[in-house]
Formats: sequence, structure tokens, C-alpha cells
Amino acid sequence: MNLNEIKDMLRRYGQDHLLGFWDQLSAPQQQRLSAQLQGIDFELISRLATGEHREQDWQSLAARAQSPPAFRLEGKANRFTAEQARARADKALRAGQLGAVLVAGGQGSRLGFAHPKGLYPIGPLSQRTLLQMHIDQLRAIARRYRVHVPLYLMTSPATHAETIEFLRQHHQFGLDEDDLHIFCQGTMPAVDTRTGRLLLASSGEVFLSPDGHGGTLAALQGSGCLDDMQRRGIRQLYYFQVDNPLVSICDPELVGYHLLSESEMTTQVIAKQHPLEKVGNVVMADGRMMVIEYSDLPPEQAERRNPDGSLTFWAGSIAVHVFEVDFLNRMAQASESLPFHRAHKTVPFVDESGRLVTPSEPNVIKFERFIFDLMPAAKNAIVVESAEAETFAPLKNARGAAKDTPETTRQAISDKHKRMLQAIGAQVADGIVVEINPLFALDAAELRRKIESGASIERNTYFDE
Repeated sequence: MNLNEIKDMLRRYGQDHLLGFWDQLSAPQQQRLSAQLQGIDFELISRLATGEHREQDWQSLAARAQSPPAFRLEGKANRFTAEQARARADKALRAGQLGAVLVAGGQGSRLGFAHPKGLYPIGPLSQRTLLQMHIDQLRAIARRYRVHVPLYLMTSPATHAETIEFLRQHHQFGLDEDDLHIFCQGTMPAVDTRTGRLLLASSGEVFLSPDGHGGTLAALQGSGCLDDMQRRGIRQLYYFQVDNPLVSICDPELVGYHLLSESEMTTQVIAKQHPLEKVGNVVMADGRMMVIEYSDLPPEQAERRNPDGSLTFWAGSIAVHVFEVDFLNRMAQASESLPFHRAHKTVPFVDESGRLVTPSEPNVIKFERFIFDLMPAAKNAIVVESAEAETFAPLKNARGAAKDTPETTRQAISDKHKRMLQAIGAQVADGIVVEINPLFALDAAELRRKIESGASIERNTYFDE
């Protein structure tokens, strides 16, 4: 597309201001801006900006929603036992049918960390980064089952180059090159709330932001990762996010319940501690499973109770899913399989005079897709409850916040590993910090073969491979 064609396209959509500084740009800057403009779907942006987006009536939806079909921890009404689930998962893992997708597009800005969040050192004693903790666990799983478990690692434009370089410097923490596929999620422009016009981040650059974790689907397809899964015989994909070091990758019970239920999408959840907890609510409505975000759930609906007094909306999503690869392939062919959500945000921009403007209140609408919006299309979608202390301790906030800080996350890691030691009869003194690398022991059964029952741990100890 030459410059005149680009001008015609922009004029047609009322976005010709984006070339307002063209003559002031260097040749490389012009090439970059031209490539950006040609990569934007202006027809889609126009539809989204002009109101071809039907806002969901959350009040009405929540009023008719119910608890989702679930495998609960107490297990009384479960169709299958935990032992049956683990046995079924064991078979799939030994057959090499599992792969993992790790979403690692976030920066550590809220942590005061000027790098990708995955590079944050979170090991209580080892100072292992979030990325290394996940890779160590994957390697331990692959070693146990004597298979390859490929990792599909999704970055964002802000984290892509630094993540690649970090992994190169550390030799991928021992992960085989053929088992690591790094791909970048897509971006979307934001539109001015008043005018619907796109913003310039600088005189030669359109403001773009990541298209949400729902962008995983398009990025997996566009990068060739879905094709790679088909080639390798990967049938199930375990999805998780980089900020949760407690995630149990390829969790046998989660995977097993998914397979026994012949589900196309299974979601791991925790039981909410109070009605207004800030997690996505997995519900069943109109015969389909879906998520109602905590910000969209009316308070009076959040308080709803079942006849036994338990919360109707008890299932809090922790952004861990198991997908059938065939399901992802089918959804990738449907252009509207994931809707866009609108969010009002505050974004600095360059105005028509070339001045950088920093608004004091939200000035744009951002468009994002969420991976959980695949739920309504999935056959036999289910949720599986896990214990929060064992599976969920996200790192989100800087030191001093009430929760999800480096301190609370490190404590959660140590507490989990302390319980593993106590489960085999070891004694851990009060106030002692412990950390177990999964390459030393992936679970209590493996730990029992390496540490004597009755062993006493009197000082901070890192059990390394």
C-alpha cells in the first residue's frame, strides 16, 4: 500500500490526522508508521467506536444465572473420584498429549519493577524468577512422565524482546529449544471517547496496547503454534498466567476431570471467601457457562444464597484453564468467537500541535478480548475447585498493599512447601522459611523418597535439584 492509498484509507474512516506530522518524520519513522497503519483494521475499529457493540445487561443476566457444574473439593456429589481423575490424567501425560501456554505479557510497573513481570525474583530463598519457577516445574513434569511438554510462551510488544534475551542468557533454564515457542500477542488502538479518533503516542507512532489475554487465540494461530501442536500430537493445552507461582501446571486432578467429562474447556476455581471478592465469577446462565467480572456483578446478586446458605456465585476464576486443542482450532476459524470488551482508560497522547498531553481523567476507550469468553461455546464446560492456599498466590501489587505483594506471595510459597514437608512427617521449626524446587521433589510422594520421616528442619532451607 503506497502513501496515497494510506491517505485514502484514513480519510475514509476520518483518521487522516494520523499523518499530520508525516513530513517531519525520518524515512525509518515513516516506514514504521506506515506499517502500523496498514496493520490496523479500521473497519473493525469503526464498528466498535460507533456503537456496534451491545452492552450486556449484567443485572438481568446475573438474576437468571446459577452456580456452574463443578467438581468440588469435598467431593460428595462429584461424578468421578479424585483417584479416577489422577489415573486418567496420568495416562494422557505419559502419552505426551499435554502442552502448556503461559501468558507473560505484563510489565512489572505496579511492582515498581521496570522489566517484564516474569523476570521478577520471587523464590523465597532461591530468588528464582517467576519464569524460572514455571520452567522448573515443566521440566520436572516432563522428567516424571518421560515425555516432552512444550511451552508456548506468549509475550506482548512491551515484554517480547527482553523476555527472549533473558531466556537466552539463562539457556532457557534447561528447557529444550524445541520445547519452547515464544510468540507475541496482538495489539489494538484506543479511540478518543469524544471523537472516536485514534491517538498518537508520538508524532510518528499510533498508540497501541495489548489486545487482552483473549488475544492468545489469534496469536496462537497466527504464530503457527496451533499447527505445531497438531504436528506434535498435543491434544490438551494447559493455560496459566505468569504472575501465579503457586499454579500446579498440568494438575492431574484438573486434567483428569476435564478428560473424564469430555470437556472442551475446563476452568480451575477457588471458593470465594466473601460475596464481593475481586475475582471473576464463573456461572451458568441460559444453558452456557460464562464469567461475570466482579465489577459487573450487581452487589445484591453477589449476595445471593442457595437454600443451604452457601453463595450462589461461589466459583472465583484464577485464570487457569484446560483446553482441547481441536476446540481452539475450531474457535480460531470463527472471527467473532471472542467479543471485544470496552474499558475507559487514561492515556497520554500527542495533540495536533505536537504537544504531549497527559489527561487527568479517562479519555479513551480500549478494546480487549478475554480468554474466558470461549466458555459459552465449549461443549461440556466444567469448573474444578482447588484450595486457594495450594494453587493461587498471584504477584500483583507493590510492597505495602494488603495482598498479592512480594511478601505475601513468598510467604504462600514457603507455607505450601512447609505443608509438603509436614505431610511426610518432617518437623519444621516456627518461623523457618523453606523452598522446594520441583526438580528436587514435584510432590509429597517424591519428597518422601528423599527426606526421612521425622527429619527436623531448624534453619531456612532451599531444597534444590
